[in-house]
Amino acid sequence: MSDILAELEWRGLYADCTDRAALAKRLAEGPTTLYCGFDPTADSLHVGNLVPLLALKRFQQYGHLPIALAGGATGMVGDPSGKSDERNLLTPDQLQHNLDCIKPQLARFLDFTGAKNPARLVNNYDWTGSISFLEFLRDTGKHITVNSMIAKDSVRSRMENENPNRQTSGISFTEFSYMLLQGFDFYHLRKTFNCELQVGATDQWGNITVGTELTRKKLGATVWGLVFPLLTKADGSKYGKTATGTVWLDPKKTSSYSFYQFFVNADDADVVKLLKTLTLLSQEEIAALEKELKANPGARAAQKALAKEMTVLVHGAEALAAALKASEILFGGSLDGITEEIFNDVAGEVPTKKLDQSLGAALLGLAPANQQSNSLGAALLDLLIASGLSPSKGQARKDVDAGGIYLNNVRIPDHNRSITSADLLFGKFLLLRKGKKSYAVLTLP
Repeated sequence: MSDILAELEWRGLYADCTDRAALAKRLAEGPTTLYCGFDPTADSLHVGNLVPLLALKRFQQYGHLPIALAGGATGMVGDPSGKSDERNLLTPDQLQHNLDCIKPQLARFLDFTGAKNPARLVNNYDWTGSISFLEFLRDTGKHITVNSMIAKDSVRSRMENENPNRQTSGISFTEFSYMLLQGFDFYHLRKTFNCELQVGATDQWGNITVGTELTRKKLGATVWGLVFPLLTKADGSKYGKTATGTVWLDPKKTSSYSFYQFFVNADDADVVKLLKTLTLLSQEEIAALEKELKANPGARAAQKALAKEMTVLVHGAEALAAALKASEILFGGSLDGITEEIFNDVAGEVPTKKLDQSLGAALLGLAPANQQSNSLGAALLDLLIASGLSPSKGQARKDVDAGGIYLNNVRIPDHNRSITSADLLFGKFLLLRKGKKSYAVLTLP
């Protein structure tokens, strides 16, 4: 597609614009500078940030000039949009740490050096930190009416839900002022970098329109706002969370394997929408995957394509290979060539228990397995009980004899087998499996 707005619409990424016709005309005239802000409220971005990140990337692919704004100033205040309670304020040191963590993540999506239309990375504290409170009230606050601020959804919803019995209810003056800071960012970027467009999710509409109004009043300049829908599942719930919490872009917080599995497990009802909104696949490629999904949903080709694209985009090709290897292991694949890092991803997905001192000593050959035997090594049956895969020695023996017990994904036919240090993975792990899907990892004490 030659029209970025048409592509955004096809992908389900167009919700509203302050003046679509005028913006379309401006975009057709030549490269346009746009921005999107990311407040460092945590030390990593998350799946919910992918839509705005990719929006900037899509505009860059069409020849436009994206600015990724890291909110060193706005992050100190906290955006009330989409929040029912007041945010906890972060210290300057916490904010700086978070900023240092998310900047490399922003750089994974945008070309800051090699492109003809390089992206910029800016921090709004650089132009806000030195302004006094009186200056801000006089030069910025006077241009925006309280009436218009109260009318914003993010403010009105908080005011309507005020409960005197809750300390965090309502909205503080601090968060009420957030939209002025974001509006000031748009004004500054228009004046400094000729930035003419701000993009964000629909919950940012109120903040964005404050910026368009402030820029018009202070500079006499026209700028635009464009918003896309919030990323939600078919049932309307927010996308990007699991039973265990947020899906982060930092592999230390959400491993590349868990990240890959999150997308592989996408519902059939959601996967085509996710392919459109989150990947760079073409209309033809997505149409082919949608056709295959309808013809053979059990193959999960669409989900696998989604997971592959997202893992490569966020973590790189090597991380994808590691995630695929970890997936193979949890489906009974060989452990040959596995790295400790990959195995740690596997261990993070299954019950993991530490051996007691006596079993650990027996396994290492430091003590007999029991007082009646002088043989060294830990008894397989004892390990099955310790792992929780078998409730008793009798059942453990039956499980082994039935051919359903695997050590390090190799079937063990003999229930009298002793497990020694030679069986340890990386000198400290044992991977036990019962049947096809029941796994446990044992570690040395």
